[in-house]
Amino acid sequence: MTLKIAIAGAGHIANVHASAVKNQGGQVVAVIEKFLDKAAAFTQKFAIPHQYSTLEEAISEAKFDALVIGTPNFLHTPQTIAALNAKIPVMVEKPMAMNAVESAEVIEASLRSNTVLVVAHCWRFDEEVLWLRSQTHKLGKIIRTKGCGVHTHWGPGGWFLDKKLAGGGAIADVGIHAIDTARFLLNDPQPISVFAKIGTYYKNFDVDDTSIIIINWDNGTTSYIESGWWQPYVDSPLAGTQLYGTNGFGQIFPTRLILPCTQKQNEADRSIWNRVLSKFKKQEEIVEVKSGFNFPRKVHFPQSMYDRQMAHFFECIRTKLTPISGGIEGAINMQIVDAAYESAKTGQVVEITGITQ
Repeated sequence: MTLKIAIAGAGHIANVHASAVKNQGGQVVAVIEKFLDKAAAFTQKFAIPHQYSTLEEAISEAKFDALVIGTPNFLHTPQTIAALNAKIPVMVEKPMAMNAVESAEVIEASLRSNTVLVVAHCWRFDEEVLWLRSQTHKLGKIIRTKGCGVHTHWGPGGWFLDKKLAGGGAIADVGIHAIDTARFLLNDPQPISVFAKIGTYYKNFDVDDTSIIIINWDNGTTSYIESGWWQPYVDSPLAGTQLYGTNGFGQIFPTRLILPCTQKQNEADRSIWNRVLSKFKKQEEIVEVKSGFNFPRKVHFPQSMYDRQMAHFFECIRTKLTPISGGIEGAINMQIVDAAYESAKTGQVVEITGITQ
């Protein structure tokens, strides 16, 4: 069955999702966009037969199987709830809401309607992230992580800079990528506390362009997250994450492991001199396990990542599979974001309660 998809929004991410729909054998049959010039160009590019200025109009007139939401953040909650109330499966861009309270309302609507809800935390579908996640058992207990959600020498414009429309700044835009990637690599633990330092230093707008966030998880791991726009330097590409375990180190971008060398030489093959020297060695021998992925890669946001995300959304619709990036995952990220802003305001550690379903 060819799934018929409506897309809310006609900007960059809507174009990416429309390509993913096509690549997965679906059909974009409607676009919801209040700016008619943007909608016209979008519909022409993807040969979309129907165009609407409001979601309510589309729901009442168009026939489609699911909705993908790629509008500004302040529209995510009302549009998602409207679709879920109509029993239309939804994939909504991150952040799923303006705050944790709104995210809870979205989950409630999903549960009430028993309808699929996917939050587009795209890095869960990146092949390098998935490779590292499959290797984390080799690292022992992961003590700490470091992640980056940073743009250097540039930042977005338009509604991203308006707190009423975006909810937050660099944290809501790119920091949330680093938060979710760390949590995914840790097998989705529950957050228990957050401490953050947040500010606006590089440009004049009313949202943040710089933050440091420390998250404590219920599995004993601590995550350090850097977030920012217009930064002068960053030591990792967007969503780059490092894992420090008791048995080794792993990271994405470059994607690899560093593990203790367990291969021992036979005693007979070692000279007396080498045996003497080995007693004075203080540094453990290590081996690098390469992932086979090139770094830096040609395109940091490959279409294939979004294609896998769309394929997962389609599978959830067809089989009622529980999403690996559902409402719970999106809402936990919103709890962390809210706690970070509260911590930065008060200067205190903010304790939070994870969400379970």
